[in-house]
Amino acid sequence: MALRTFSFILAATAVIFLAGAASITAGPGSSSSPGEKLVAAKTIEEAVIRHAPDLMALPGVVGVAQGQCDKLPCLRVYVIEKTPELEQKIPSRLDGFPVVIDITGKIRALPEKSEERQGR
Repeated sequence: MALRTFSFILAATAVIFLAGAASITAGPGSSSSPGEKLVAAKTIEEAVIRHAPDLMALPGVVGVAQGQCDKLPCLRVYVIEKTPELEQKIPSRLDGFPVVIDITGKIRALPEKSEERQGR
């Protein structure tokens, strides 16, 4: 009887834990696209690697990086101009991490200085 009760309590605890984890990753403020896994990336680095290609494919996005927001890890999306279309397409959270949109304008390589080219 004691073993049966213990097994039931253990199973119930596992169900409650998993339900709580699912509600955290898919709760309010999270943006999950259809087919997106409801398991958060283990690290911010994994989240950036996972989502950078899709974010960079959006017109107007010029960069994606990891950053800190209120001393917590977040994804930073750099855009030429913050438009309503981009704000709608870029989710506020990805893999459980907050996403922040930063306006950088166009990013261009700096011209080389003549001294640097000549090795001075």
